[in-house]
Amino acid sequence: MIMRIFLAGATGVIGRHLLPLLLADGHQVTGTSQSPEGVAQFKAAGATGVRLDVFDRDAVKRALAEAAPDVVIHQLTALGGGSSADNARIRRTGTRNLVDAAHAAGIQRIIAQSISWAYEPGEAPATEATPLDVAAPEPRATTIAAVQALEEAVAEAPEYVILRYGTLYGPGTWYAPGGLMAAKLQAGELAADDAVTSFVHVDDAARAALTALTWPSGPVNITDDEPAAAHTWLPVLAAALGTPAPLPSTGRAGWQRGATNTTAHALGWHPTHPTWRTSFHTQ
Repeated sequence: MIMRIFLAGATGVIGRHLLPLLLADGHQVTGTSQSPEGVAQFKAAGATGVRLDVFDRDAVKRALAEAAPDVVIHQLTALGGGSSADNARIRRTGTRNLVDAAHAAGIQRIIAQSISWAYEPGEAPATEATPLDVAAPEPRATTIAAVQALEEAVAEAPEYVILRYGTLYGPGTWYAPGGLMAAKLQAGELAADDAVTSFVHVDDAARAALTALTWPSGPVNITDDEPAAAHTWLPVLAAALGTPAPLPSTGRAGWQRGATNTTAHALGWHPTHPTWRTSFHTQ
């Protein structure tokens, strides 16, 4: 089924990978950017571009009314250089503006980006039924409260899917060569301890958003098949980046538990990069 898609955050790390997938499937896409260059890129790719400040409620309302999409896909973040406070503002205020504008335009379905490391402390990898870590102290509390606000707002839509992404790696992410994690490794700022991470390659993250167009409402963890402790995955990343690995250590925060992808598998999504073990080397 061909749909009209409003892709908020089309120039972001996932949006850049998702836009061509949507177009290849024949969907009519309106992508947002804060720059005229981004809008021009969308036009060249075969999409409609809108220059939009998601914090301008009236502009968001006009943009959605004019685009009249069947689905809003929310992939907005401040990961390009913003702080956790900047990201929290997008999750709170930007999401609120998108949801309210979608409601005003009669849009039934919203798909939104969330995270899979917002769960409360525990031993085993978290499922979608695990509560969010609402009792977390600062600075984590800022992130959790914003995630909770985003998810509650999106769940107001008649149909919604919340994609709780694992830690992104691949082209354009912090874990790619030359990215933030390479710098942190070289500076000795990463601990090879017991903290468990669930990764997801950015290509698989984008493909999950595409397939979520027809999923039932609810949250879904989008992670690869192998949650792992830092003392296991960090040496592999270091080797892929050509950087010495830190010595193994112990300890983790209770929330550093990873997340399962059983629900996503049941919905028909299977990562093409099932493990970081091999895919770190092909970023």
